[in-house]
Amino acid sequence: MPFSTQTPTREAALTLLLRQGEATATELSDLLAVSVQVMRRHLRGLEDDGLVEASPSAEGPGRPSNHWRLTSAGRNQFPDGGEQFALGLLQSMAASLPPDMVKKLLRQQAVAKGACDRVLIGEGSLVERLERLVELRRQEGYVSECRRDGDGRSWCMSEFRCSVARLADQFPQICDQELQQIRHTFPDCSVERVHWRLEGGHSCGFRLTPRSARLAGSNGHG
Repeated sequence: MPFSTQTPTREAALTLLLRQGEATATELSDLLAVSVQVMRRHLRGLEDDGLVEASPSAEGPGRPSNHWRLTSAGRNQFPDGGEQFALGLLQSMAASLPPDMVKKLLRQQAVAKGACDRVLIGEGSLVERLERLVELRRQEGYVSECRRDGDGRSWCMSEFRCSVARLADQFPQICDQELQQIRHTFPDCSVERVHWRLEGGHSCGFRLTPRSARLAGSNGHG
């Protein structure tokens, strides 16, 4: 069943699993304000459709709880945009150009896209600009969010759904391009990757730390 034709509860469950990585039926039912029985029926239906899968996990006495997560087909329910065209283009470039030239072109794209995003998100505090970038990425097919890091100075941006995930599976250098792009979007911050889907995480994440306390405030990027 295509994502656009899912029932609201099924669609919400898929989105929550995308954001959280995995969850039990009880956790999902609490978040969606439906009974556990109803949630389990939805999950079994999604499992029959090949969109979710479960693994039992012992959490104290009693029967193990199933922890549900998206399958590859479940992730593919979210729109991909022009991914197939881009994948074909990259494959053609990789076949006809030296590897160093491909890397150079990707670096140039990171600089250009970062400069464009910097203009689009405008000025303001770091959190204001991050929130605008999250919205911009949502329009590009990402599922992102930002939150304050534990150190009180930094912010983390997580991407639970990447619109170029299939490209990155075949061309991991795309992920380095994305890191460089964010660095060019926020030149007043130190940007590092803190988790990565290709290394087994359920999302990609970046920590942005202002280069000075002054830049963490309301001024933009100089």
